[in-house]
Amino acid sequence: MTKLTGREIAERAPQGWVLLLGGLQTRLRTGGFAKGLELVNAIGAVAERMDHHPDLDLRYGYVDVRTSSHDVGAVTGRDLRLAQEISELAEKAGVTPERDGLVRLELALDTPDAGRVRPFWAAVLAWGSGGRAAAAAGGDDTDGEDVRDPDGQLPLVWFQRSGSEEPRQRWHPDLWVDPSEVQPRIDAAVAAGGTLVSDAAAPSFWVLADPEGNKVCLCTWQDRG
Repeated sequence: MTKLTGREIAERAPQGWVLLLGGLQTRLRTGGFAKGLELVNAIGAVAERMDHHPDLDLRYGYVDVRTSSHDVGAVTGRDLRLAQEISELAEKAGVTPERDGLVRLELALDTPDAGRVRPFWAAVLAWGSGGRAAAAAGGDDTDGEDVRDPDGQLPLVWFQRSGSEEPRQRWHPDLWVDPSEVQPRIDAAVAAGGTLVSDAAAPSFWVLADPEGNKVCLCTWQDRG
């Protein structure tokens, strides 16, 4: 299967689905557990037939769905077909797929020597090291492998190369959002006393800081190939 670009996914994904950190996601608001369980079972049957299995998170009022092609490490046409079938199941159940408010979170550690600190974080979290993170502010600054939860429940940790002498905020979150949500979140953050530190890498990511200077990156799939 061929990895799709962010633009291709945005143009072809069903309504209500969004690309976040290498996976295609939606939220199905069912309004109750029984209806959600029924929908999960229907999705499971489709997944078995296609031999392609999404991640499902069943809660009382909704079901979150996330799909990616693990053999490719990205979203492919297989995921778009699965998303379309799931959307059709949702429509039959009277549920509309939603993308508003969906996010993914990563944690970045600034360090001049990732090889020195990575084993500690892998050990204390009892996680293993994986491939390079699809990090927001990474690029050439991404230092080696990330540390990730093998069950995919918690944010991965990646290491951003920094100088040994420069002052820095050691940790910062990368929050992946729908591109349509970036400006409203920036406006809300500034209204709450924050600052837009940099938009030099937009539309890939924007850097904001709280009133004390603690930074966060708002990240999207845009301009990432």
